[in-house]
Amino acid sequence: MRIVAIGGTGHLGTFLVPRLVEAGDEVVCISKGDRPYQPSYAWKWVQDVVMDRTAEEATGSFGRRVMDFKPDVVIDLICFNRESARHLVEAVRGKVRHLLCCGTIWVHGYNVKVPVTEDTPRHPFGEYGIRKEQMESYLLEEAHRNLFPITLVHPGHLVGPGWVPLNPLGTWSVDVFARLAKGEELLMPHLGLETMHHVHVDDVAQVFIKAMANWRSSVGESFHAVSQAALTMRGYTESVAGWFGRPARLRFVPWEEYRATVSAEDAASCWDHMAHSSNCSMVKAQRLLGYSPRYSSLEAIFEALTWLLEQGKIPRRE
Repeated sequence: MRIVAIGGTGHLGTFLVPRLVEAGDEVVCISKGDRPYQPSYAWKWVQDVVMDRTAEEATGSFGRRVMDFKPDVVIDLICFNRESARHLVEAVRGKVRHLLCCGTIWVHGYNVKVPVTEDTPRHPFGEYGIRKEQMESYLLEEAHRNLFPITLVHPGHLVGPGWVPLNPLGTWSVDVFARLAKGEELLMPHLGLETMHHVHVDDVAQVFIKAMANWRSSVGESFHAVSQAALTMRGYTESVAGWFGRPARLRFVPWEEYRATVSAEDAASCWDHMAHSSNCSMVKAQRLLGYSPRYSSLEAIFEALTWLLEQGKIPRRE
């Protein structure tokens, strides 16, 4: 098939686009010109197109320019709101076999029962989660009312070699991993029992591939793309410390005390991740698509940490 991947050089596209090429698909990658996080021979067969989505949408030309490449399938990895989704849908309606769009597990907001399934009543909060939920609601309404061929994929916290994974304190600070490697004390708010649900980006790519291969089962549906199990903040910390050959030196403190020790940005990120406390079921993707993640949360994290070690960004393990 001829596939247009929008935002194809980001975290997910770095692994998805080579998979598409290896499957024999003809791929057009639209990006702002960024390079993928990892090299692959497959990129030599990808048609790279530099395009500013925001600017093109402002002039009403983005969807038309996507359709200039005459795709059979469009994969949108960087749609963040209902308006962008509507613009693309109107351009591709009746002209493509499948539109796949990347969402987020944060569409669920806070949890009532866990693990959360795709059809659980939602309580989204925060601009990112609310906008992604509005985007999904619009797309699924188009699917159910107008038979539009859409599939939504909701990844967990993306992990892979090439960037710092979300750390046990809910931020992207590499210093947290460095301190664990050195055996230093780490302050943690509350009791460290909030959860995070990581997933290796190649496993998310697998969901997209399987959704295309199982068109009848995936159209009009949304799927979680997560590992088999979420991690508690405390368990995550202890596992990483052990991987470095150290005991975890944790000191649990009230939120206000913790917040006073970090930047405003890190405090906001930590609070967001604790408040969402993601813990999602992957059963639907297993049942309908045959999804079987290769990595557990910790296996994905350790692969990313190995890359950080090789880059000299964190101290060597004992």
